[in-house]
Amino acid sequence: MDHAEVSHTITATPERLYALISDMPRMGEWSQENNGGKWLKGATGPAVGAKFKGKNSKGFRRWSTIATVVTADAGKEFAFDVTVKGMKVARWGFRLEAAEGGTKVTEFWDDHRVKVMKVLTGLALGIPDRVSHNTAGMEHTLTKLAAAV
Repeated sequence: MDHAEVSHTITATPERLYALISDMPRMGEWSQENNGGKWLKGATGPAVGAKFKGKNSKGFRRWSTIATVVTADAGKEFAFDVTVKGMKVARWGFRLEAAEGGTKVTEFWDDHRVKVMKVLTGLALGIPDRVSHNTAGMEHTLTKLAAAV
């Protein structure tokens, strides 16, 4: 399984950062690939089992995913599993730890796609190396998140 993670210390409390990273409609403000999300089926915020639709883009390519929250521990961790048409894609998440000068925020990604889907989606989305692509995207996201607070 492919994995990537990036950590930054951000000058804000874990609670403040959790409120931002778990606000799916706002995620597009700091992510370069995700354009935000919409809570589904009556969900209004982060809770284990809550679902949201994420909208994504890369250049002219556009796609959406369905995600299910798997961890919603306020001030500590927020994570969700992503699927497309019922197929497992990935787990994305954020871990928060109090640190000198603020909070250490670690964004992580675990690839759950089978090998053939890695190849096909890499070709379809123009992203042959998803680990490097996502690592760069997480750097961007955490830098923008730091600027937002």
